[in-house]
Amino acid sequence: MTGHVRISIAAWVATVLGALVLTPVFSGGFLFISAFLCAAVTGVGILLQNWRAPRFVVPVVQLAVLVELISLGFLRETLRYGVVPWRETVIAFNDQMVNAMDSINRFSAPLPQDEHLTLFASAVIAAAGLLIHVVAVQLRQAAWAGLLLLTMYTVPAATVHGGLPALLFIPPAVGYIVLLSAEGRTRLSRWGRRISGVSHLDAAEPIEASALGQAGRRIGLTVVALAALLPALLPSLPEGVIGNGLAGSGTGTGIGATITASDPMLDMGKNLKRGDNVTALTYTGGPADGTYLRLTALDLFDGNTWRISPRTEGRRIGDDALSPPPGFTGDLSQVPQTKLKVEVSRNFRSQFAPVPYPLRSISLKKNWRYDGTALDVVSSNGQVVGGQDYSLTAYELKPTSQQLNDSVPGGEPDQYTSQVPGRTPRGIREKANEVTAGSNGNHLVMASKLQDWFRSGEFTYSTATSGQSGMRALNQFLLDNKTGYCEQFATGMALMARILGIPARVAIGFLPGQPGEDGERVVRMHDMHAWPELFFSGVGWVRFEPTPSARVATTPNWTSPVAPGTNTPTTVPSTAPTNPGATDSPSTAGPLGPRNLPDETGLGPVNGGNWFTNGGGKAIGISAGVILLLGVPWLVRTLTRRRRFARPPGRLGVEGLWAEVRDTARDVGLDWSETATPRQLGEWLVTKVPADNAPQALRLARGIESTRYAGLSADLDLRTEAEAVRKALWSQAKLTRRWRARLMPPSWRWYLNRGSAEATDLLDEFDLLLARIRSALLPNRSSRPTS
Repeated sequence: MTGHVRISIAAWVATVLGALVLTPVFSGGFLFISAFLCAAVTGVGILLQNWRAPRFVVPVVQLAVLVELISLGFLRETLRYGVVPWRETVIAFNDQMVNAMDSINRFSAPLPQDEHLTLFASAVIAAAGLLIHVVAVQLRQAAWAGLLLLTMYTVPAATVHGGLPALLFIPPAVGYIVLLSAEGRTRLSRWGRRISGVSHLDAAEPIEASALGQAGRRIGLTVVALAALLPALLPSLPEGVIGNGLAGSGTGTGIGATITASDPMLDMGKNLKRGDNVTALTYTGGPADGTYLRLTALDLFDGNTWRISPRTEGRRIGDDALSPPPGFTGDLSQVPQTKLKVEVSRNFRSQFAPVPYPLRSISLKKNWRYDGTALDVVSSNGQVVGGQDYSLTAYELKPTSQQLNDSVPGGEPDQYTSQVPGRTPRGIREKANEVTAGSNGNHLVMASKLQDWFRSGEFTYSTATSGQSGMRALNQFLLDNKTGYCEQFATGMALMARILGIPARVAIGFLPGQPGEDGERVVRMHDMHAWPELFFSGVGWVRFEPTPSARVATTPNWTSPVAPGTNTPTTVPSTAPTNPGATDSPSTAGPLGPRNLPDETGLGPVNGGNWFTNGGGKAIGISAGVILLLGVPWLVRTLTRRRRFARPPGRLGVEGLWAEVRDTARDVGLDWSETATPRQLGEWLVTKVPADNAPQALRLARGIESTRYAGLSADLDLRTEAEAVRKALWSQAKLTRRWRARLMPPSWRWYLNRGSAEATDLLDEFDLLLARIRSALLPNRSSRPTS
């Protein structure tokens, strides 16, 4: 068996054994599919190497084969002519990956046996197998492949609640040892069979280290280093980078809940499905039957997720009244106010403060901001509200059905809450019009019909939802299985309202809770809730309640349509119309102001941003970072060259110039020999440069020879000769080779190998030191019998 075949097979074994650690996370036949894909990639690599294919061609062909197999196995309906992956294949693959990531975040391990999760696991493992093959076989750096195996191990370590069994670490460790052994055997086979370990060459000191002990110490040092460094690094990573062991939202025993600004809806889903229904907060005051406490509002829907739109930072909270509720045109001085005292449990880790809507004032000031449009209260420094006690004042806005009925559709409140994704299925659009047929364009009638349809008994409330997300899951919920929890009901009604021309968004917060002692109300984690808010001109944002009575017993009284014949929306009501008194509409860090309404300062609304603020700046930053990273080899190579030519005449200067010519030769693809003498290399250089530069190449070679062997270096200056030879070598190379030498100098790999060799020499000295100590302590064991 040839060396590359042996390492290739070992790389496949290491990948499959490393993938075993994912069995607590994924279910189904992902492991067998992954093993097959990795075997195909390995077989293609072995075949191409036997055919002497160029090294850079092998991973390209392997990647093409992997893409083709994944497409045939999972995305066959998107292939052009049934074989060729096309644009639709890429889009479908991306959708499956998005659904898989959402399921991973929503469910606890083991994850359900869904096709998109099987695709995700198989693709990730196969991609890791391809990278391991490239690193171990193509780059001949098998030791670095261990990092990829370690990466696979960190996935279940960070997501499986309660941690992993200690024995599960053994398969990837065994795979890593197999890979290292295969590479070591291949390296040694080039020099013949190795009988013993490293030994001292001095006859006066016949010390020899055991070969098995030598290998064991190397493996042991590697494992100890990883075991020592990984725990030291992982705790310092911010929450969510790798996970906190509670990823997934299946039933569990975790305590508390977390709501972040990045994806509040996802966090709410996790918290609802967690096992412990501990207290989130208590409050006193407010209406006798309690009040909804809102955290934030999601107004941006891209077809996959509901998120908070790009917004300004928000304003400091002072002692004066906050801005009036957006869209409200009545006299706030005539609206009753209510006071609440809120005590938040330390179990509730949220960047948003639970408050009723609309808020008038709050005692949270330092490091907290509010938005002038939605009046949500959010931390400005990442602080959580857990453990905070605060008092607040809110308006008791209670609109009437007549006021909503008479509201005339006006300008959109902002640029997000009327957007309907272009890929919204036709079935959802048709269903929205079917449910609201006969509404005569009245927004209240349409909204009431949507609410009644969701609560009619046709739908079932359950937190045991599928792992799908985005538009596909919403389409399935609305038209097929009709089973979900508050997230599906809220987002479904909000989307259908937008289809009908009613601006809508989704609020995240808490139900009013249950009565406690001494007039307080207790709100628990399972009281977290989502509901849609619809915009009515002159009234503002109004809460509706499509979630069935199994979860929420009643609907707001203002959501019932008025008697027939009173639909006369001719003018916007000028008297104090009101918003949902028991609801609130906060948003994260600085929502945009409405387009047609000034904020509390009288200034115009904040612009929604441009391509730069809406992702373009981030893309530019990432691109600049990639360019800078790719430019590091060129920069280091350039600085090294300048440093070498800047050295004064002498031995070090000549050695540096000789090293620069050597590296230039390697960069342009020439085979510089490490075993040749300076004179031999000088004669070789003469054949690689134009005839005009041959004397300079010979003088450079004679100079390094005299420096090394005759000690003549005091005033020797060969910078002119070295520069001439370097430019001559550069000019003789092809244009593509010169660009490659600029961007990724091959001389770098030589230094990497040199560093590995020096590290090996250091370990050899360590082995010999242990052998000396053993020989001194146990002289009888080290002595040899004489005849």
